[in-house]
Amino acid sequence: MFNKNIKLVLAGLISIWAVYEFSQGNIMNGISILLLAGIFILFYFKNEFILLAFLQLRKQNFDGAKKWLGYIKNPSSALIQKQEGYYNYLQGIMLSQTNITQAEKFLKKAVKLGLSMSHDLAMAKLQLAGIAMTKRRKREATNLMAEAKKLDKHGVLKEQMQMMKQQMKKI
Repeated sequence: MFNKNIKLVLAGLISIWAVYEFSQGNIMNGISILLLAGIFILFYFKNEFILLAFLQLRKQNFDGAKKWLGYIKNPSSALIQKQEGYYNYLQGIMLSQTNITQAEKFLKKAVKLGLSMSHDLAMAKLQLAGIAMTKRRKREATNLMAEAKKLDKHGVLKEQMQMMKQQMKKI
């Protein structure tokens, strides 16, 4: 919607307005306006289009997720580093269905930029291991699988890893 710097400026201006309301004795107005400023601060750290794309992916609606990510025109300037990592992560997941070379590029960039949650990073490395396996790079695939196993602390990706190990034995 807005650039990341514009969101901070709007949050600052709204906070100044809230202080003015507090000074005038309108406590409820000030609190309500501070909550409005909090929304802009939330959207600074969590981009609204990325959140909407995640919601579409939960429904397995890849076209809808691609549409929401399409609204982000220049990710390197519009997003903070972790958000740009998630942008590339989502692009990589969606492209892994059709174009694995492009998906590999996006997923490597997402891993390089960093992801906030360890299970997301484990999923990205597991996807990269699957891509390396399809391209017959067994050593790289085993290294990525080992890294993904270390990052998957709750065992969410255990079944997928076992399936990939079985497929790797065939190579």
